[in-house]
Amino acid sequence: MHVDINGNRLNVEILGDGDNVVIAHHGAPGLGSLAEPKASFGRLADAYRVVVFDARGSGASGLTGPFTHEQWVADVEALREWIGAEQVVIAGGSYGGFIAMEYAARHPDRVSAVVLRDTSADNGNQDLAIRNAAASSRVAIDRDKLDRIMAGTVRDDDDLRDCWREILPLYDHDYDPAKVEQRVAATPYHYETHNYAFAHNQPNYDIKHLLPGITAPTLITVGRHDWITPPECSETIARLIPGSELRIFEKSGHSPQVEEAELWEATVRDFLARALTGGSGQVRERP
Repeated sequence: MHVDINGNRLNVEILGDGDNVVIAHHGAPGLGSLAEPKASFGRLADAYRVVVFDARGSGASGLTGPFTHEQWVADVEALREWIGAEQVVIAGGSYGGFIAMEYAARHPDRVSAVVLRDTSADNGNQDLAIRNAAASSRVAIDRDKLDRIMAGTVRDDDDLRDCWREILPLYDHDYDPAKVEQRVAATPYHYETHNYAFAHNQPNYDIKHLLPGITAPTLITVGRHDWITPPECSETIARLIPGSELRIFEKSGHSPQVEEAELWEATVRDFLARALTGGSGQVRERP
C-alpha cells in the first residue's frame, strides 16, 4: 500500500498482527527496497507485526527530498504514529542501521529494542571498504567505478547499475556470479538518492556521541567477512551502546540474515524474547 508520510508517498507492507511492532529499515538508499527486510524480518511475522517499507527516494516510494538522515528518521517516527504503536522495535541493516541508531538515540521513549545488522556508527567504514576492495583476490575491481559509487558521483541510473554490478561480488561469503546478475536485475535504481546519501550525508556522518544515549536493549549482528562495514565497526557500536550484545557470524559476508539465515533468525528471536518480556540476559541489565 502507499501511505502519505511527511508529504511523500511511502510504499509500505505490514506482515503479521502481533502486539509488538517491528519497523525494519532497508539499506542502500537509492538501491535498496523493502524486499531486503521483508525477506529477513518477515520471517518473524508469526510472532510480531513487522512493518517494512521503501524509504523516501528508494524502491516504489516517492522521490520527494530531502534525502537526509533527519528526514528519514522523521519518516520512521511518522510511520510509528501512523501504525498506532506506543513503542517499536527498530531494526536496520547497513545504511538502514545508520537510521535505526539515529532513531533510537533521538526517540528513546519510543523504542523497546534495537536490532542492527552490518552497519557503522561513523564514516570510517568507507576507507576500510576501499582497502578491502583493493585487496580482494576474488575479482579485480575497477577503481573508477568503486570511487564513483562510494563518493556519490554516479552519472545516471545506468551508471549506478554498472557500478553496483562492479562491487556486488565483494558482498557474499561465497561468490556466485549468477546471483550477482540476479541482484543487478532485481535492484530498483534511483541515482539521485544514492548520490545525495554518499556525497552529502556520508562525509559528515558520525553518531558515536549519540550511542551512549540509546537506552533500549540492542542486538548487533555482523558477518565476519563483511567488506564494507567490517566487524570492527560493530565492535565500536557494541562498546558505545550500554549493555548491548554483539554476535559475529563466522560464515557470512555483509548478509548473515541470508548466508546463515537459520542461525541469524534464531539469534534475533532469542534476543527479542528476552528484551521484550524481561527474561534473563544482560540486555535487561541496563546501567
